[in-house]
Amino acid sequence: MSEDTITDVSKLTFEQALDQLEKIVNDLERGDVELEESIKTYERGEALKKHCAKLLAAAEDKVEKIRVGADGSAKGIEPLDS
Repeated sequence: MSEDTITDVSKLTFEQALDQLEKIVNDLERGDVELEESIKTYERGEALKKHCAKLLAAAEDKVEKIRVGADGSAKGIEPLDS
């Protein structure tokens, strides 16, 4: 079992999760993985996809909270829970 499979998805950065997801897509597209392994790989891919979507949504929320001054420049950020 590779380190990628052992790593808890929730602890990955967006970039790490996306890299693993791209590798999974490539592996599955090649079609040379046995059925049982393909199912496990697909399930991990689904978990990685959900994790990436969650991290991306959180980043978008932060971007939306950037305060803009009268001159149009960023003046700081507001807490997400305001």
